[in-house]
Amino acid sequence: MIQLGDMNLSLVISAIGSALGTGVAGMAAIGAWKKAYLQNKVAPFLLVAFVGAPLTQVIYGFILRDQILKAYWEGVSMGWPILIGSIAGIAIGLSALMQGKAAAKASDALAETGKGFANYIMVIGIIETVALFVMIFAMIALPSAPAAG
Repeated sequence: MIQLGDMNLSLVISAIGSALGTGVAGMAAIGAWKKAYLQNKVAPFLLVAFVGAPLTQVIYGFILRDQILKAYWEGVSMGWPILIGSIAGIAIGLSALMQGKAAAKASDALAETGKGFANYIMVIGIIETVALFVMIFAMIALPSAPAAG
């Protein structure tokens, strides 16, 4: 039997990916700042933007979860919506993890060279787009309530 908690899987799995992504990016930023301090260089504050980038995937998981709950309250059978939400949550979470890995490399490169911030943000934004597409396509794939007759 499907429980209301099952409908939260898109949010929970997305949040796990965001936590992993921010963790990876955060560790790299700390390492980059440490290198800068050891070399008596200015530690670039812009690395915080890289660390925070994977957080947005939590929002996408939340929006999708709300659409799944809406379908539930409209009387849609929950098998497909939960499956769609789970698979989408995994894809969104993986996007956040890969975004964190790219952000880690960007942190290292920016701290070492002081150049390329716009290029690094563009790459991180492209990875972000995967999560946006998944959320939108998953919401389109959600079944709607049967028409009242």
